[in-house]
Amino acid sequence: MAGSEVKADLWVSEYITPWDIYVHGVTRILAYKKTAYQEMYVVETGAYGKALVLDGKWQSCTGDEFLYHEPLVHPAMIAQGSPKTALILGGGEGATIREVLRWKTMEKVMMVDIDGEVVDACREYLPEMHQNAFDDPRLELVIGDALEVLDTTEERWDIIISDLSDPIEEGPSFQLFTKEYFEKLKRVLAPGGFVVIQAGPVAPANLRLHAGLVNTLKAVFPHVHSFTSHTSTYGSPWGFALASNETISTQPDPATIDALLAEKTTGGLKLIDGISLLGILQTPAHIRRAIAENTQVYTINEPPKFFGKGVISP
Repeated sequence: MAGSEVKADLWVSEYITPWDIYVHGVTRILAYKKTAYQEMYVVETGAYGKALVLDGKWQSCTGDEFLYHEPLVHPAMIAQGSPKTALILGGGEGATIREVLRWKTMEKVMMVDIDGEVVDACREYLPEMHQNAFDDPRLELVIGDALEVLDTTEERWDIIISDLSDPIEEGPSFQLFTKEYFEKLKRVLAPGGFVVIQAGPVAPANLRLHAGLVNTLKAVFPHVHSFTSHTSTYGSPWGFALASNETISTQPDPATIDALLAEKTTGGLKLIDGISLLGILQTPAHIRRAIAENTQVYTINEPPKFFGKGVISP
């Protein structure tokens, strides 16, 4: 093709639908491990820096991870106002805890990830993402099963963030996008608290999964809101869902949000401010219609199934 210059000879090919593939050019493999739970790569790419790839699926990369992690964290934190405790389920790269720990009000964060080998690799090879957040004394890192922690903890959390890998059948998160799982989250949520989940792609071709996740949350929580961030390297705009026993304000005043962030965080945000938060919370009409029309509730017996994996190949 005229004007094109291909500079990679190794590729991450991720299947988006049965007919669509998103391909990332890789310049170097930094780490590889077949763990007890999944196949892990840490790679360097030509355009978007270093990336974590699990079971062939792109997780996040240094070039645009803020477009995912800031929306995952800060709308819930802002909604709560002065969060002191946070439970993070998943989040191996450490970027989610990095964003939570920006809040001066935060006193304790527990991060639970089932795969310690992935966490170790991220600590070594992705310092740009975690920015030493793993060493913060407010963090308690638990390598273990999220369900076991939820079943045994007696603590209550102001913020619960479900930052789990997509529910592909072979992956470790297959049954953690269900009504039973969300009921466990509700049990350990503090009064006035908020839950947020990564909730899959919201492109028209595969919007049904997101709609089902939102409706599954609605079967557990009285207030649920869908919102979106356009994360470049996912090949699709990405959905999130905020849930609470409290009313969710979807039209916040930008100046008030800017003042709150200036007072209660250490700053450094790239995406989230008052105006961008207001925009992110305005759910597009086609997504609202899909949520209204696709009313499936996912359960342990009928969990969601995310399409496909990916491959790394020359």
